[in-house]
Amino acid sequence: MAKRSNGKTRLMRRTRLKTGMSPETLVHTGEQRAEGVRLGLFHYNRDSMREAVPRTVEECASLVGQPGVTWFDIDALHDVQTIEKVGKLFGVHPLALEDVLNTNQRPKFEDYGQHLFLVLRMLQWDVAAGVVRGEQVSLALGKNWLVSFQETPGDVFDPVRHRLRAENGRIRQMGTDFLAFSLLDAVVDNYFVVLERVGEQLEQLEEELLANPSEKTVHALHRLKRELIYIRRAVWPLREAVAALDRRESPLLTPQLQPYLRDLHDHTVQIIDTVETCRDMLSGMLDLYVSTVSNRMNEVMKVLTIIATIFIPLTFLAGVYGMNFKHMPELEWPLAYPALWAVMIGTALGMLYYFRKKKWL
Repeated sequence: MAKRSNGKTRLMRRTRLKTGMSPETLVHTGEQRAEGVRLGLFHYNRDSMREAVPRTVEECASLVGQPGVTWFDIDALHDVQTIEKVGKLFGVHPLALEDVLNTNQRPKFEDYGQHLFLVLRMLQWDVAAGVVRGEQVSLALGKNWLVSFQETPGDVFDPVRHRLRAENGRIRQMGTDFLAFSLLDAVVDNYFVVLERVGEQLEQLEEELLANPSEKTVHALHRLKRELIYIRRAVWPLREAVAALDRRESPLLTPQLQPYLRDLHDHTVQIIDTVETCRDMLSGMLDLYVSTVSNRMNEVMKVLTIIATIFIPLTFLAGVYGMNFKHMPELEWPLAYPALWAVMIGTALGMLYYFRKKKWL
């Protein structure tokens, strides 16, 4: 989590450098997460499919306007010139390109008339670090073309690519809007995978909390709480964006897509419910930790209080017969010493019996 916090600090610092510039000025405000720009291309129709890894944007210019669907995927956003070339090639609005390069965008949906624009966060579980890693993904959807912008290589779109390679896949029979839905659906489905990992962490911490809670446990709970907040910030606005996309009447969206968008919206609502449930469980576990620590402290204080209470009369007796008075009748009695021990032991045992009867022990 420290790495993410440092990243956000750098992000905000670089964002301040853009203050005062024109709204359409293209400035990358994120981190350079890749050494070079990676381009991916799919061009397909019902009968054929072409897949390529172009070296430059210009190699894709010949496909623009041809029959079929063109999916152009860009990994790494630090190369502003490449992003600008893609925008000019496909006619992406400059404000949309500005949002692409501002990697701290809130998930949203925009309609620019000639094309639609979506911003969302792609979440993946880092097994080694045990945290959620997220990056911004932007989708520009036009007539017969779709451009996806990602921060780093490696994504959750491989199932979509496999379906495109299959000759009898539904996605090959549908249009660009269904491709956009498929990419959104892949991102949302991966949220369930992330939440499953979070659930496993919760179960593990719950067992540890009941068995032997420690400061390490509470630190892990707070870390997991931050992860859930991060997931919630990604999912809540996405639900609004999907709902806006479902309500939008655009020639770029076919009526056949409406049931799929409603199903996608249901999935986002389900994810939000799961996140809220996990947050409630986490809050309960934090309360349980505080209660467990308090109960342990109470047990310790009870034992110490009982010991102190038992020794109060014994200390009184020892104090009385420890005074240096010459004329004390008991001092001349041969059985005074064992009698005093008998009184002290009897007093202690009597008090223990009373405490046990009262169920204080």
